[in-house]
Amino acid sequence: MTFVPFELERWQSAWETRVRVNLSESGVHPLSIEELLALSGGDARALARLPLGYSQSNGTDELRVAISALYAGAAQDQVLVTVGSAEANFVACWALIEPGDRVVIQVPTYMQTWGLAQNFGARVATFALHAERNWEPDPEEIRRAIAPGTKLVVVTNPNNPTGRILSREGRALIVECARAAGAWILADEVYQGAERNGQTTPSFWGSYARVLVSNGLSKAYGLPGLRLGWIVGPGDMIERLWRRHDYTVIGPTPMSDFLGREALRVREKILARTRGILNQNYPVMNAWLRRFGGLFEWRDPEAGAICFVRYRHTSDAVDLVERIRARHSILLVPGEHFGLPHHLRLGFGNERPELERALEELEGPFREMMKD
Repeated sequence: MTFVPFELERWQSAWETRVRVNLSESGVHPLSIEELLALSGGDARALARLPLGYSQSNGTDELRVAISALYAGAAQDQVLVTVGSAEANFVACWALIEPGDRVVIQVPTYMQTWGLAQNFGARVATFALHAERNWEPDPEEIRRAIAPGTKLVVVTNPNNPTGRILSREGRALIVECARAAGAWILADEVYQGAERNGQTTPSFWGSYARVLVSNGLSKAYGLPGLRLGWIVGPGDMIERLWRRHDYTVIGPTPMSDFLGREALRVREKILARTRGILNQNYPVMNAWLRRFGGLFEWRDPEAGAICFVRYRHTSDAVDLVERIRARHSILLVPGEHFGLPHHLRLGFGNERPELERALEELEGPFREMMKD
């Protein structure tokens, strides 16, 4: 079986720490430990005294109680703490997918589960978010994709890379079709809380018995360096996932667990910071895109620090972003990493002065493109 590499993560991991400006990220510029503890009123001395032993492998009781409180009716034994939401998605796919299974994935998407499903031997079907429908899926495509015999349906809501939030009707139809097929739903909700309008996206949790929800502190919370995520689901399934977790990273670090508890204690303050950054920065991105007349086509993102842009030119996006990286030391993401050529994902979660300087510098290469 041919291994499917994760092109987006390889591109980012190769360059994101080596460029002057990183516009490939989908979250806001991160909090420091000092800033987090200032928000929470936490004791830095308690962190400094923390023994560097193993932490509870599935997350401390206190942390899992705090996470379960975010999901109506969930108990702490329905929560598994993971090393980022990426590990949550990985152990879910590992537990559920067997060779030959039909797995349905919403696209475009963060391509982790798309690649994992194939690497675990699944037959992958998709239903698309359509730009002409403001990145809403076609109901008939959903019905055709989630056919009888489907084992797993994967959605990212709010969506990466489009920033789109599914409509209530779209979400209900996905649940209805999954229930009819007896399929599991894996809902990656890591951008929940990063909505520009301040209204939290409804979770898939509680809509159906076979739902797993993954989330974490990387995107909406601005704490990617903690590498702290979680997955919520039925207790017996969480036990199955924990067994896989024993084979991957064993458990989170005690520092991540400690700081994760601090973050969840002041969740609303952190999310208010995130939404403030998004609402301050998106007008900068929007105004910059408008400078180019008809070169770019985009829909305003509803959540996340990302704008997914189609450009009207024959240039290959992978070549384009590589030229920009090499000449300007600014990192963008090509649409090919989401299965859509002639698109770019532009991050706008940086500190505003840095974002403004980077966009000013990028004006040159895109003006040159318009001359071709």
